[in-house]
Amino acid sequence: MNAIMLILIATIISFIVIYRRNVGSNVYKFITKNINAIYDKFAPYSFKAIREKVKELGQEYTTRQYIIQIAVFAIFGFVITYLYFYSIVISIIYALVAVAVIPYLTYLRCQRIYSEFIFEQIQVYTTNTIMEFATTQAFVKALEGVVQSGVLEDPVKTDVEMMINMAYENGTIDQSLEYMNEKYDYYIVKNMHQLFLQITNEGSKDSGEALENMSLDIDMLVENVYRDRMDRASFHKKFLQFGIILYLLVMMVQFMLGVDSYIKLLDNILVQLLLHLIILVNSFFLLNGEKYYNQNVGGE
Repeated sequence: MNAIMLILIATIISFIVIYRRNVGSNVYKFITKNINAIYDKFAPYSFKAIREKVKELGQEYTTRQYIIQIAVFAIFGFVITYLYFYSIVISIIYALVAVAVIPYLTYLRCQRIYSEFIFEQIQVYTTNTIMEFATTQAFVKALEGVVQSGVLEDPVKTDVEMMINMAYENGTIDQSLEYMNEKYDYYIVKNMHQLFLQITNEGSKDSGEALENMSLDIDMLVENVYRDRMDRASFHKKFLQFGIILYLLVMMVQFMLGVDSYIKLLDNILVQLLLHLIILVNSFFLLNGEKYYNQNVGGE
């Protein structure tokens, strides 16, 4: 209990010091400002760009949602580990560790949203380029038509503009296609570019049928991708439920042994180490599943 009192006293003192040093300003704003400063200093540039796009898309969590998430993780970590060890100190440590995982989950979530956004933009790029080419019969003119239509968003829009500039500078579309193929590693992009390269270099009197087949392939791919997303979202919910149930299996053990007998077992250091191992393995299992769900979007 002395350790708990020391933690509470230290927390109260820290709050008072912060408040006194920021008289006339909101303490909450001060804390969030400093957290953002730390984030801007250490977050990778690529992730900053991704998170800015997620905010632009309106899918970033609000401050209220983050506070709720922190509270849920802290309470869940505290309650679950208290059922394992019946130690408030250990439970507080696990609660803090649970909260510390939130930035990693935020990173994974932003990566997933960004990947889905990019795939949607690639779908728009390929579909509209084929439609524009049917009218202009020139690849660069088709790209210009797609850009001018306003259907593309950055970063894909900027990259398409780069393709147009490279085509005019080099007098050929080869480098432009290589640039886009490296930037967006989707087979629908590479196949479409290969078809346009063949039409441009060799000519084709019957390109309409080939382009129509390409459009059908894109439509079929998009349909499969969205079906896969719905299936994965459904599986993800069941996966989380299963992971939570694994944490709660300790209650079944206590029911079988009796709470008093279980608490006596906790005096054995090997039992405690085994319980820590169970929590760590299950947590690793859940985090690995979250990583798979968010990073393996299944664009193709």
